[in-house]
Amino acid sequence: MRDEQEVNRAIEQYSDTVRRLCMVHLKNHADTEDIFQTVFLKYVLSSVSFENEEHEKAWFIRVTINACRDLLKNFFRSHTVSLEEAMEQPAPLQPDHREVLEAVLSLPAKYREVVYLHFYEGYTAPQISRILGKNANTVYTLLTRSKQMLREKLGGDGYG
Repeated sequence: MRDEQEVNRAIEQYSDTVRRLCMVHLKNHADTEDIFQTVFLKYVLSSVSFENEEHEKAWFIRVTINACRDLLKNFFRSHTVSLEEAMEQPAPLQPDHREVLEAVLSLPAKYREVVYLHFYEGYTAPQISRILGKNANTVYTLLTRSKQMLREKLGGDGYG
């Protein structure tokens, strides 16, 4: 582990480089700050001894680029949409869908979760079981029960 003076010197010397690299790769200020902290934490915990200043700078660049790439490969990042993009996409709710949505929202939480993940996000029961940490058969049961509850709330077999 490195001492405080050494870490402060490195932050002062390489912080601009690390931030710029992150912004180029990530194009997001919040992710840039996360990677910035990750890189300097790795530096603090690293026992690598550098031959010279160029070697140290190269280490920072390589660690920063790898951390950015790891973040960009992250499953959750690749399956999310920024708030700005979501706000640009109007989602008018048709009157006949409002009743269905209200019925779904009135379900108990354990049913609401599986209905949302299955019907709105398109996940299969095995995928939902991994996401929620439940047995796949439990998810099938919850889906079946929630469909029955929705049929009762919406009045008939026209839904589900």
